[in-house]
Amino acid sequence: MRLYIDSADVKQIAHLVEYFPIAGVTTNPSIIVREKRPYLELLKEIREIIGEERELFVQALGESSEEIVQEARFIQEQLPGVTIVKIPVTEEAIKAVKVLTKEQIPVLGTAIYTPLQALIAAEAGAKYVAPYVNRIDNLSGNGVKVVEDIAKLFSIYNLKTEILAASFKNIQQVLDVCLAGAQTVTLPPDLIAKMVSYPATANDIEDFKTKWAGQFGADQAVLGNYAKV
Repeated sequence: MRLYIDSADVKQIAHLVEYFPIAGVTTNPSIIVREKRPYLELLKEIREIIGEERELFVQALGESSEEIVQEARFIQEQLPGVTIVKIPVTEEAIKAVKVLTKEQIPVLGTAIYTPLQALIAAEAGAKYVAPYVNRIDNLSGNGVKVVEDIAKLFSIYNLKTEILAASFKNIQQVLDVCLAGAQTVTLPPDLIAKMVSYPATANDIEDFKTKWAGQFGADQAVLGNYAKV
């Protein structure tokens, strides 16, 4: 599994990149607007934080294929490094994906709600598809099953497109889509933190410290210090 940060908060991104094995950052118009900053300035700062080797996802806003292609070219020109253009999957978008694939501009087909949307985007040349797991659940669907079906279709037709699962409300959904075949997930910062946070672990650490201090003293809580005694 590769892990992406679904945020445009530069402080949180910097922290997570320092501590976690982060593959890149995904953004969308709603996330960018939330930061109340000029969008290009913000995206360039994110790129500076994550470096040029990590992937940065930026969504096109155009509705026609011509508008989408024009935006994608602009995004690629303005943001160095590995930049992926996000395109919500519509008929016009599929046309744009075909054009951009020929130009070797990588694309993520986003706002995926059905396996067939994902299949068509993949056949058109999308590098990634992003099924909206929790939003599918909220529409009385089964987001994890959609991911599982997409993975099965990609395997049947030997497609190299990867599943970048998005839209989560809890860690259980993340685990379920990983088991269902998603190669990558994108999560908001709070859910990334919860991937390694568990009360029992904290309790065990405290227990270890207490027993160690009881034997060797509280000032010898670091092994290096003990070795110097």
